[in-house]
Amino acid sequence: MLVTLATRTFTPEPTAAALRLGALARALAAGGDRVRVLTSRLAPSVARDAAANANRAPSPVHGERSGGSATPGARADAGYDEGGHGLVDIRRAPVLRDRTGAVRGYVSYLSFDVPLIARLLTGPSPDVVVSEPPPTTGAAVRLACAVRRIPYVYYCADIVSDAAALAGVARPVVRAVAALEAFALRGARRVIAVSDGVARRASELGATRVTVVPNGVRVPEAVASGLPAGFPTCSGPVFVYAGTVAHWLAPEIFIDAFELARERLGDARLVFVGQGSDWEDLAARARGVAGVRLLPAVSADEADRWMARATATLASLRPGGYDYAYPTKILASLAQGTPVIYAGPGQAARDVREGGLGVACALDPSQVAEAMVAFASDSVRWVGAEQARAWVRENRSVDASSRAAAAAVRSAV
Repeated sequence: MLVTLATRTFTPEPTAAALRLGALARALAAGGDRVRVLTSRLAPSVARDAAANANRAPSPVHGERSGGSATPGARADAGYDEGGHGLVDIRRAPVLRDRTGAVRGYVSYLSFDVPLIARLLTGPSPDVVVSEPPPTTGAAVRLACAVRRIPYVYYCADIVSDAAALAGVARPVVRAVAALEAFALRGARRVIAVSDGVARRASELGATRVTVVPNGVRVPEAVASGLPAGFPTCSGPVFVYAGTVAHWLAPEIFIDAFELARERLGDARLVFVGQGSDWEDLAARARGVAGVRLLPAVSADEADRWMARATATLASLRPGGYDYAYPTKILASLAQGTPVIYAGPGQAARDVREGGLGVACALDPSQVAEAMVAFASDSVRWVGAEQARAWVRENRSVDASSRAAAAAVRSAV
């Protein structure tokens, strides 16, 4: 088949969606399908890191067809061909990004979604299109696919209207987002949900033929080597939050906890590496708190190095209305052999606690502070790096999840 992936983010960006769709593209290509990826031009910081990674491990790199500029970062071992004609053919277009480098917010979404309709209506007709949230992209895909009479699959990693409600967005806006989300879900020939909770909510919004495929991550043969640029030189622990910051994730809890525990942590550092809607608010909260740094988003390979070198990584989830979410950064950290401090509810808490994968606690600054102190004093009992990596391999392997997702995509044709 020819499969088109319509997504605002794709590897080597360090987002969960980019990694998930990159794995799906590999799985489809491994099965003999051709994949065309219609995505956005990389953020400058990610493009720089991708270029640096390409220089560390040289491999054939192809120029993109986006205004004639060449961007390094295509990974030949994954079968990606930037703007060429390989099994995974990546086509990038300009997009408006926010100050943090993310494609986030209605203006940014529309800068991708409106041209996407034209991109889907031209060129070879695919057998099936795969769309990711936000709902505006799903709606654009539904409209274009209706014109060309092409089925599409909605890869439902989250319910955006639920996240908006939890973030305190005005009710009329939440209702509008929910209507758009229902429009995208109802038109899909197949919906892939990343959890039972997401599947339930997608069905309530009108989705039919929902397949549950839990998120997975790739466990490398060896943890990422080398020291990432800007890694702290200190004698104490280094806590790393790598990924998206948003209200529903409550990342500010770690600044509050770090401040509470500061005198007991020695020469410690707390580093946020990422982007997101709450980035500026987080930066404002961090001002005046010694030992806290915020760094812009990096490539997935560089994010792996940050997690591999950290004493512990951090993940959180605000309770209430979105408890079915599962922060993928937990799995990415464990794949690098690094334990996690997870503050929040849901399956993630059960996995960390029962698997001995770090510390799981409530979304409470004092509890998180005690977890940080436990890591600083080396008193945390956990399974260890190799057993943590084995746990991910056995329970959340991207190979198994991407094969299941690829089968769901093929079943929509």
